[in-house]
Amino acid sequence: MTPRSDAPGPATAARRRTIYSTPSDRELVITRTFDAPRSLVWSAFTEPRHVRNWQTGPNGFTMLTCEIDLRAGGAWRYVWQNAHGREFGATGTYREVEPPRRIVYVTDRGGGEQTNTTTFTEENGSTTVTSTLLFPDKASRDKGLPLAKLGTDSNYAHLDGYLTSLNNPPARRTTE
Repeated sequence: MTPRSDAPGPATAARRRTIYSTPSDRELVITRTFDAPRSLVWSAFTEPRHVRNWQTGPNGFTMLTCEIDLRAGGAWRYVWQNAHGREFGATGTYREVEPPRRIVYVTDRGGGEQTNTTTFTEENGSTTVTSTLLFPDKASRDKGLPLAKLGTDSNYAHLDGYLTSLNNPPARRTTE
């Protein structure tokens, strides 16, 4: 009998890698494939009961507020707190919502409007999430890139674990 390894195989490890690209001076494209169906990944991105479980930022952060009005013209608002008690917030307005395929929202980062387009594509039970961030200019994109990587890398690692827990709930104990 061969011992079973819980380490991800090559295909799974490749999917769990977040890919960052800069196809133009103003764009940042972030792509990641998750081992979960699109309907579940969509819910994880759009329902507060799920978002607060994975979009917590770097280790030591917690999400204090998660408000989502998922419709064109609706808004979202998140507030996080770091281990030292400092709070950080972000807000945006949805421009387009096409369940379970696409979300477009806009944020104002103080230096101009940033448009984020996120698509969800399913193939063979796995879902690829592609987020295209359009910044006001190259300087804004270059300034935002390291922050985007820091937040996205930790959030997507949390999301991998969260989706796994939803797909593989613990076995129920029976009492005899």
